[in-house]
Amino acid sequence: MKRIVLGLLAATAMSVSAYAADNKPALIFDLGGKFDKSFNEAAFNGAEKYTKETGVKFREFEIQNEAQREQALRKFASDGNSPIVIAGFSAAAAIEKVSTEFPDTKFVIIDAVVDKPNVRSVVFNDNEGSYLVGVIAAKSSKTGTVSFVGGMDVPLIRNFACGYVGGVKATNPDAKVIQNMTGDTPAAWNDPAKGGEIAKSQMDQGSDVIFAAAGGTGIGVLQAAADANKLSIGVDSNQNGLHPGKVLTSMMKRVDVATYNAFKDGADGKFTAGMNVLGVKEGGVDYAADENNAKLLTDDVKKAVEAAKADIISGKVKVHNYNTDNACPYKG
Repeated sequence: MKRIVLGLLAATAMSVSAYAADNKPALIFDLGGKFDKSFNEAAFNGAEKYTKETGVKFREFEIQNEAQREQALRKFASDGNSPIVIAGFSAAAAIEKVSTEFPDTKFVIIDAVVDKPNVRSVVFNDNEGSYLVGVIAAKSSKTGTVSFVGGMDVPLIRNFACGYVGGVKATNPDAKVIQNMTGDTPAAWNDPAKGGEIAKSQMDQGSDVIFAAAGGTGIGVLQAAADANKLSIGVDSNQNGLHPGKVLTSMMKRVDVATYNAFKDGADGKFTAGMNVLGVKEGGVDYAADENNAKLLTDDVKKAVEAAKADIISGKVKVHNYNTDNACPYKG
């Protein structure tokens, strides 16, 4: 009997070792840095949660230029890492190429679609989450003028802007929405100084609530708004705590959940390729409420945004998606 028990223990130990050896997740961040307090950091938090729960460490890499995406993907795949999660739509071409070279490796791209049998494409209905914070902005503005600061001028960010304007206008048709993009190159994701300058210009035009969807650049927007005693809205991660009482809310984009799920599904043998769309209904986007903005979200505001959320989930409200026709019907 003792031999049988020892044999079972040995077999279990071998299976755990084999499991650990085969489970080698990796994460590649987009430009802007791992600790951007936004998109990249959300991915990192999801990976960290997985490691804390399982004890399985992940490899990571912060790219410094465009060429390093493909290099990092190929390096991790060559080393046997899988699944490999890469954050950002700009990685689409690189992952399409490398996933073909390594058909047995599982890849995940966030914010783009790559149609390959070993690639999971996670996309978010950013327009829906932005609509919700637009409702909050309109209900909270005292001037009737709010604004938006985008990072790189691409359809993805235009979709944020479009949803935001939609939520504002649905709440206050007479509201004015000022919109500015930071730039048209990847540098637009990591320029807090310029973000602050744009925010100041918008506030000079009467904006008292500013939504920043600009990665690391948004940190400068939030800082400028706080310095001027105005309100800001964070993005991707919960940024309410960066300036407690000054950040009205944050448009939560659950990149952390997408990363965590990818690692876990890979380990559990439940990994599936194909497109994975996460909107309000799926819990993929939402607004953030915590102790840092509790005094800012009045009962009236919460009632309005929860009604809007319910209408999106039920299908009563269909938020326009800029990506469908590269146009936005809502006028600022």
